[in-house]
Amino acid sequence: MNQREVLALFDRQMRREARPLGPASRVEGDERVVRHVGSAQDWNAVLWSDLDEETADAVIAEQVRLFEGLGVEVEWKLYGHDRPADLGERLIKAGFVPDDPETLMVAQISELDLDTTPPEGVRLVPVIDAAGVDLMFRASEQAFEEPSGTLRHQVLAQLTDEPESIRAFVAMAGDEPVCGARMDLNEGTVFASLWGGGTVPAWQGRGIYSALVAHRARIAAELGYEFLQVDASDQSRPILQRLGFEALGTTTPYRREPGS
Repeated sequence: MNQREVLALFDRQMRREARPLGPASRVEGDERVVRHVGSAQDWNAVLWSDLDEETADAVIAEQVRLFEGLGVEVEWKLYGHDRPADLGERLIKAGFVPDDPETLMVAQISELDLDTTPPEGVRLVPVIDAAGVDLMFRASEQAFEEPSGTLRHQVLAQLTDEPESIRAFVAMAGDEPVCGARMDLNEGTVFASLWGGGTVPAWQGRGIYSALVAHRARIAAELGYEFLQVDASDQSRPILQRLGFEALGTTTPYRREPGS
């Protein structure tokens, strides 16, 4: 995989030419910035920017005014190769707060070993309704030790309104959900995006995460996607590397609450 070419393709298809996640959202922007805009229950974000030292502060201030006017939290999704080099510092001065950085990882599906299966006693169940979403997020909240917030609403809305754009699963051990994961199918691109995958502590280290990656990869391959993309935590990065994913850079979410 030519990492530079794939990163450029990712920037173009997944950021500059991004499509809205759900019928209640829209993607808008100009030659300087691309935004994902929706209600307070939707994901509001700056997806891509083309800035320099002279234009950055004014464009940041414009985004702050826009999202303040909507009264919603906004995430500026900053990538390590974005410019100017001090963009993160400028965002902090404008009231944004950085989360932990993650690693942008990509794999060419045809190069992955997809024979991994769940451990004995665990089955992968498709999530197709509210009951399944509840099970999936029950596992995720235990795994990550934080509430799901508006993400539960967003996933359920996507399953309801645009089911062709998502595949979601919960790993069940008997009647207990032990891991939840989903995949966004980004129409018009060569990328399918993997999200979630946190495993409850008692079931970690048994290969459930790897099995869910392989399961989703097989589906993506059948649907004609060429690459899988993950924003990987420090915990998942070594697992993904062993599976054949490559690190293309870093991504850090900078969040700003209304009135900050």
